[in-house]
Amino acid sequence: MLREVLEWLSIRPEGTYLDATTGTGGHLVEIARRLTTGRVYGIDRDPQALALTQERVIGFKDGDLKEKVTLVKASFSEIGEVARQQQMPPLDGVLADLGVSTLELDTPERGFSFRYAAPLDMRMDPEQALTADEIVNHWPERELADLLYQKAEERDSRRIAKAIVRARPIRDTAHLATSVAGARKARGRQRLHPATKTFLALRIAVNREEEELEQFLSRAPATISPGGRWVMLSYHSLEDRQVKHAFQRLAREGQFEILTKKIIEPTLDEIRDNPRARSAKMRVAQKLEAAAA
Repeated sequence: MLREVLEWLSIRPEGTYLDATTGTGGHLVEIARRLTTGRVYGIDRDPQALALTQERVIGFKDGDLKEKVTLVKASFSEIGEVARQQQMPPLDGVLADLGVSTLELDTPERGFSFRYAAPLDMRMDPEQALTADEIVNHWPERELADLLYQKAEERDSRRIAKAIVRARPIRDTAHLATSVAGARKARGRQRLHPATKTFLALRIAVNREEEELEQFLSRAPATISPGGRWVMLSYHSLEDRQVKHAFQRLAREGQFEILTKKIIEPTLDEIRDNPRARSAKMRVAQKLEAAAA
């Protein structure tokens, strides 16, 4: 949803912006291209993604972007600390594109996808301790079932947890996907792979995504200037619900105005060109002038 993101950020050439989930820099580079004296900061907890973004910025042929871009390895939940360390001025726009990146999905050894036989990893930050292997092969059956139901709304959570425990040790992502598929009940024509929700729940748990998002949503408002825009892209219902409730609370408190009365979704053309965008939901809020104090 690049076009929509750029439109709703309403970028000013002299403004200061933050891409809080930079990934490989798709949004960040396009923001930087629209700046003259302005600056865009990019943060991400995945060092591999940041390295690729750095290469992309340095090698960009259409003008020199290096002077407009600052990259920082950090989780977006650390937005306050990063803003202080980098001495950022109040931000004219903040973007957070949630979920897993294409790089992570398409790198087999990261273990995010059931399309490959890969290690049960799923860490966005390879320096953290918890992996999917620990959860899949060592958590008690009941905790595993609760995780699948609470984090991914998996209706067959108990059947799947029982099948996983029975199949231990689970060797890799392909073994896990097969075990899950065999445990799920058939319910008509299946649009998603049977293991989709299980992999989602594991990824959320490994990377503490709910907790990280909650902290980001509470800390980001203080970094945004009056009149600044805040764009959030989410990809599953629990994630979108957190964003929706945070925006509603800030609107009730008179700090922000919600600009998107209805969520913005990708066009049919974009879904055709990029099927992974099909579940994207965009919400936008703007900080009110009265919230400056």
